[in-house]
Amino acid sequence: MISSRDLGDLLQPLLHSRPQTDAAPFSNIVIDSRDATPGSLFVALRGEHMDGHRFVDDALARGASSALVSTASGLSGDRLFVVDDPLTALQAAGRNWRARMDAQVVGITGSVGKTTVREATTQLLARHAAVHESPRNFNGDIGLPIALLGIDPADAWAVIEIGPYSQAEMELLVSSAQADIGIVTNVGPTHLERFGTLDDTERIKGLLPASLPSSGLAVLNGDDPRVRRMSTRARAETVTYGLGEDCDLRAVNVEARGFDGVEFTLVDQRSAREQRIATPLPGAHQVMTTLAAAAVGLRAGLELAQIDAAVRSLSSGSRLVRRTAWNGAGIIDDSYNAAPLSMRAALDLLSECPGGRVALLGDMYELGSEELAAHREVGEYAAARCDWLIAVGTRSQAIVDAAREAGHPRACWVEDAERAVQILRSSLERTDTLLVKASHAMHLERVVERLAAS
Repeated sequence: MISSRDLGDLLQPLLHSRPQTDAAPFSNIVIDSRDATPGSLFVALRGEHMDGHRFVDDALARGASSALVSTASGLSGDRLFVVDDPLTALQAAGRNWRARMDAQVVGITGSVGKTTVREATTQLLARHAAVHESPRNFNGDIGLPIALLGIDPADAWAVIEIGPYSQAEMELLVSSAQADIGIVTNVGPTHLERFGTLDDTERIKGLLPASLPSSGLAVLNGDDPRVRRMSTRARAETVTYGLGEDCDLRAVNVEARGFDGVEFTLVDQRSAREQRIATPLPGAHQVMTTLAAAAVGLRAGLELAQIDAAVRSLSSGSRLVRRTAWNGAGIIDDSYNAAPLSMRAALDLLSECPGGRVALLGDMYELGSEELAAHREVGEYAAARCDWLIAVGTRSQAIVDAAREAGHPRACWVEDAERAVQILRSSLERTDTLLVKASHAMHLERVVERLAAS
């Protein structure tokens, strides 16, 4: 983490006022005063509904050692860095700090799967070198600069998630990250209310491989035609991964074991080498996660056997949690978020579980013109992968309609989550596994908490 002295140097051209600084690193960088801890830097941002400058005193009282504020705020003091615009200054600091660092930066983008690939890549590399990882979902115009400022001079690698909402934001993010390796997981109908169309999404996500230096590496999902053709925009070497015969890194003989993980043979068709790989990451879709991480491992000089040893101990992170219901039934808590591609992956995982398979699915948000078609696609897909389907939310009526049209005998729609809890409380069997998944705004995590064993 940078120090106040580093920040002063990074912002020198932008500073109107600079406090006394020292070499002690900030404990963290926060934009919410409630997150301030002793030694942190508070960045006062103006939002649509809230002005962070109102909370500078609160952040300092909680122990923040410094604050980054705007000239327009009228604030002054011996603990304040004063600039025209704190957000612009934060972004400049992140970009400038990254340019000073020797760490190889791995940038990861895509419609879904960024977080699991980030976690897997970090854990794989960390067995052999010092690695910095984006904290949580710090992947946008505010979070990514904070993630970059956390790179330490001793780090050999930095694994950074990139999640834009527009082309302008993506241009900012890739110019800040200055990635050496770029991973694109997929292109699907997510955030279309902001991106526009799937063609727009492809163009925006493709800015990452296009930004890589000629000495870099583009790691592309070869099973996704939209991602594969991004190779034409890259100056860097390209490696494709997937199940297809023409992928450079290919998975064959896949054995999915639900929550017990997945095993497959990794074939490196560039060198004609292969290795049996096993990982505890749950679900067949985690083959793609493992392949993407393996591509980075190979670039780092690891052997296939070393990669296998590393991925055998991967943890699945916090997005997908296995819980137990009050009656002993299993719960797959994947309520954090949802998009059509991640819905399909979750349903595949459910289909691999023993016993009765129950899916509680809710609305997917920000799908724009694809909203109806996407919900119907999920319903049709679910019809062959669960024994009982419950949908909640106005958009999710289309899930049930499509499932019924596909011949599902037990698909129903309910008006709200409370009704879903009542039905499941009375009908969920001890031998069942329940999948709970929807966009975060549906708050189906509350259903999980109501049903889970205390």
